[in-house]
Amino acid sequence: MYLPPHDPHVDDPMRFKPLFRIHLMERKCATVECMYGHKGPHNGHIQIVKKDEFSTKCNQTDHHRMSGGRQEEFRTWLREEWGRTLEDIFHEHMQELILMKFIYTSQYDNCLTYRRIYLPPSSPDDLIQPGLFKGTYGSHGLEIVMLSFHGKKAKGTKITGDPNIPAGQQTVEIDLAHPLQLPDIENLRDFSELSRIVLEVQEQVRREEQEREQRQEEEEHSQQAASQPASPLGGEGAEGEETAAGAEGTTQNKAPASQPFVLPMGVISRNEDYPRTCRICFYGTGLIAGHGFTSPERTPGVFVLFDDDRFGFIWLELKSFSLYSRIKVSFQNAQAPSREAFDEMLKNIQSLAT
Repeated sequence: MYLPPHDPHVDDPMRFKPLFRIHLMERKCATVECMYGHKGPHNGHIQIVKKDEFSTKCNQTDHHRMSGGRQEEFRTWLREEWGRTLEDIFHEHMQELILMKFIYTSQYDNCLTYRRIYLPPSSPDDLIQPGLFKGTYGSHGLEIVMLSFHGKKAKGTKITGDPNIPAGQQTVEIDLAHPLQLPDIENLRDFSELSRIVLEVQEQVRREEQEREQRQEEEEHSQQAASQPASPLGGEGAEGEETAAGAEGTTQNKAPASQPFVLPMGVISRNEDYPRTCRICFYGTGLIAGHGFTSPERTPGVFVLFDDDRFGFIWLELKSFSLYSRIKVSFQNAQAPSREAFDEMLKNIQSLAT
């Protein structure tokens, strides 16, 4: 198991924890040992379910328990997972969220299912190299997000989740067709000014989507009514205009000028050590929900690209900031055989979470 560093140190390396091991014996036999818990290796079982999927099961779950009961297990888990004690956490809401996470994860310590995850394919036109990133999520601590590019959109998909947004869900979506021009550094400190800029772009995006839907409906009606296909001139003109806009956006993306950056007053950040300059910003949306993934909704925000290995997202409605740092672990055999295979994997992990 690869664990993120202790909150909120996103630039620290990942941590490694063995969960099981397999001993290959003579005559094509093998023994499986569960490594979970603090009493040493013990008897386990492994089963190949189907292609790119297998399950492990512990046959001696008493090895996972501690003499001090659940309270001792929780305190040990807290030190290992969070690098702190319960007395260090004064915020009642944060204590509640951490306890919920412990209850969720400890339910599945005896039987785990593993599914293959492909790393996102890259393209020369990508804003930065896609891949896995560690990100701050307020009281939930650090979580792992996969950044992938899909034409004029970029998606951040949760690889690890929390009691609000489970793994597999699309935590952020970045609209690469709508870069944001931030105000000067003094005005940027004013949250209402940033909010005004973002909400104006949100309204522009809404209008463009309505116009696009209206054009599609008109084209469908005209195709049904006319015996001859419509003149290609209109379509080519519209497409050319869109391509020109896209080319302009690409030029902006590829040659961004560094600009000063500071979080607006009132925006909460777990990590105050964020970069004070950024390359470019885009309009985006972030997924929020209640406990148990209830009432999920996409809310407006700002994607901030700092450099090749770090980006941030300002959650406008939550007045919160997430900082993401690239995971620099080299994973073997993790490249998708095709773009279609990667897209299918994204659909599958989202459907599992839902």
